[in-house]
Amino acid sequence: MPADHPQWILDARRATGDRIRVRRLHQNLTQESLAHVTGIDRSTVQRMEAGHEMKLSHLLLVAHALRVHVTDLLHG
Repeated sequence: MPADHPQWILDARRATGDRIRVRRLHQNLTQESLAHVTGIDRSTVQRMEAGHEMKLSHLLLVAHALRVHVTDLLHG
């Protein structure tokens, strides 16, 4: 995978991160509590919300913890 991604990929990752943050806050969860429920590090949750690259397995765990389908996080 190239280091420089097209802008649309960066925008999509940022939008996905925003949707994760909005859903997390809507459920009154901190990054720490979401991390605890999913079993991933808080720093990973933070990076996901910031729009960094994320593993599919982490995205699936977050979607499950937030009680949404993964496509809701990917497409809004």
